[in-house]
Amino acid sequence: MKNLTITVDDQALEWVRIEAARRNTSVSRMVGEMLSDMMRHDDAYARAMQEWASDTTSFDSEGAAYSSRTLING
Repeated sequence: MKNLTITVDDQALEWVRIEAARRNTSVSRMVGEMLSDMMRHDDAYARAMQEWASDTTSFDSEGAAYSSRTLING
């Protein structure tokens, strides 16, 4: 693992210290876990988008006409 120095404003630092204490962990561990969670979330989103974009079967009507929408008043 590598060390990292960050700069935060006083309010954010106060909040993260309190939050880390509430979770019974260190500020360093909490920030590291938050970054890892963000990375996993972004990776999962990118994979889902790639899978969706590569799945052309949902865009193919196989020559059939698309159904029309009917507006129902009432």
